[in-house]
Order: sequence, then C-alpha cells, then structure tokens
Amino acid sequence: MKISIHNEIEELALRIDEDNLNHHLWNNNGTWWIHYTVYPSAVTAERKRYSLKTKDVTTARLRRDHHFDQILNRLPELAA
Repeated sequence: MKISIHNEIEELALRIDEDNLNHHLWNNNGTWWIHYTVYPSAVTAERKRYSLKTKDVTTARLRRDHHFDQILNRLPELAA
C-alpha cells in the first residue's frame, strides 16, 4: 500500500509492505530501530534512523506505527 499526501511544497509517500511486518525496522545488535527516507525537495533525499529503544519486535512494530501516525497527523500543521 502507498499513501500519498500532496501540497505545494512536499509529498509524503509512505510505502507499507503488508507481506513484511518488519518493514522500516532494523535490528542492530538486539535493539530495534526505525529507518526511512524523506525527500525535502525533488533533488534531495534524507535518511532518517531512530532507535525504538526496545529489544522486543512486537513493541518495535507498535512504536514504528505510532511514529508514522504522528508524522501523518502533523502534516496539516507543517503545511500551514
């Protein structure tokens, strides 16, 4: 699934791989991290990586989903 939200300056394209429950997750020596790429302009890309501060994959999935929910809910205020 791909979710796209457009405005004049930015686009959010969030790809969700329903066959891979750990999409956007990375296990670094037992600690789960979230990683994704943002495109602040048409010619630049910025990789984002944040520790989810857990060793439990189920907790990591919930924190990843919460992180993306926060980004989606912030978009109207970012566009203002």
